Amino acid sequence: MYYNGIYHLFYQYNPYGAVWGNIVWAHSISMDLINWTPLEPAIYPSKPFDINGCWSGSATILPGNKPVIMYTGINPQNHQVQNIAFPKNLSDPHLKEWIKPDYNPLMAPTPANGINASSFRDPTTAWLGPDGQWRMLVGSKRGRRGMALLYRSRDFSHWVKAKHPLHSSRGTGMWECPDFFPVSENGTDGLDTSTMGKGIKHVLKASLDDKKHEYYTVGRYIHEKDRYVPDNTSADDDSGLRFDYGKYYASKTFFDAGKNRRVLLGWMNESDSVADDVAKGWAGVHAIPRVIWLDRKGRQLVQWPVEEVESLRVHQVSYHEQVLKKDDVLEVDGITAAQADIEVTFHLPTLEKAEPFDPTWVNPQILCSQKAADVKGSIGPFGLMVLASDCLDEYTAVFFRIFKDQDKPVVLMCSDQSRSTSRKEVDKTTYGGFVDVDLEDGMLSLRSLIDRSIVESFGGGGKTCMTARVYPTLAVGGKAHLYAFNRGTEVVRISELKAWSMRKPRMN
Repeated sequence: MYYNGIYHLFYQYNPYGAVWGNIVWAHSISMDLINWTPLEPAIYPSKPFDINGCWSGSATILPGNKPVIMYTGINPQNHQVQNIAFPKNLSDPHLKEWIKPDYNPLMAPTPANGINASSFRDPTTAWLGPDGQWRMLVGSKRGRRGMALLYRSRDFSHWVKAKHPLHSSRGTGMWECPDFFPVSENGTDGLDTSTMGKGIKHVLKASLDDKKHEYYTVGRYIHEKDRYVPDNTSADDDSGLRFDYGKYYASKTFFDAGKNRRVLLGWMNESDSVADDVAKGWAGVHAIPRVIWLDRKGRQLVQWPVEEVESLRVHQVSYHEQVLKKDDVLEVDGITAAQADIEVTFHLPTLEKAEPFDPTWVNPQILCSQKAADVKGSIGPFGLMVLASDCLDEYTAVFFRIFKDQDKPVVLMCSDQSRSTSRKEVDKTTYGGFVDVDLEDGMLSLRSLIDRSIVESFGGGGKTCMTARVYPTLAVGGKAHLYAFNRGTEVVRISELKAWSMRKPRMN
């Protein structure tokens, strides 16, 4: 949350080990979303309503500029219940201490309300309706139907469950970390969570416990009926739109009133083994925060790294009008390739020879695994090879392929980890997603943030994003290289490429 000029990040943390357990709410603060200072945990098990764990939740800023936290506690029966916490001292700018009143829990599963006590967690930021009532969602499921349960309150202390969920979807399983927020149809500015009315759509996101990835829909919130109706422009299930098609989960947005933007933070878990986590003493990182807004077509969100990350840039290099013929590889020299920020715009002189698109190719991840970076095509694969070793024995490839579907281009974006490391125990899944761009001007952009074991990539100006956790053994430190490449038969031009070495921020 953003409060009085300071960003507060609360996150699930085990103070006693590198693997999951003993969960508390760790607390870090920042002035710029990039450099972070750790504080003591804000919330930890101490009362009957959370003695077995303090799980995920959200913050809400109440009228009078008073922040509150709602979170899931695990009680002595191992039931999931929803609790509230308040700052002990509002004059403390860092809000280090939080109080949990004894009237917790505010929401609990009972035989009467039919809630599954082990599938009832992760309350959202609340919003205030025109009728003066607060609303909040809690993730749940009934059988295999995932749902966002709706609760209402007039005083933020007494909550009543609505008869119907705000929304649900069959076959999706447990909805963890739901998120519900408004977006403007007329611009990129963020909106306070309680904003509604003309020119506004809403986004509902669910993190799918079964699949360990997230999906979202864009739609309309009918506040008079407290129902959310997705537009029919994307699937309302695990094949639908995703914030990120790679290693990214349990994300959460907040309204940044300081810069009038909605900011998304996501968690990247590891790709190596539990034994590796224990050996290194930690597991899991946060992705670079992203600003998100509704695309001009109104069908999906656009994401871009917060501008503050650019403060870490040093030693810029640039390339212009570089031609990449079949099998050309261009090294991007003069930067620290192990920690870099690279923006490249490709120009495709013609789309005439694009391969036909097979309508059965509905799963882009499978398609990317079948058409990996070393599988030659017509227009593509072209893109970047990052964290690459000298002889390309090791690299992570982020690239595009262009297909033609009834004279309309189809853009596939892939992140191929198959050769990212020689370590055998690492998950090397190849990720994929389609990019909704028309290519009328032949231009297609890619940005990648590279940080030693992390590659965050943004295709088509942030329309499709992929995060990879990779663990190179050869392309480490000064031995890492960065290349632009084309393995397609058709020429691809680099209209412009800019890259920077990145300084290390202050981290916990």
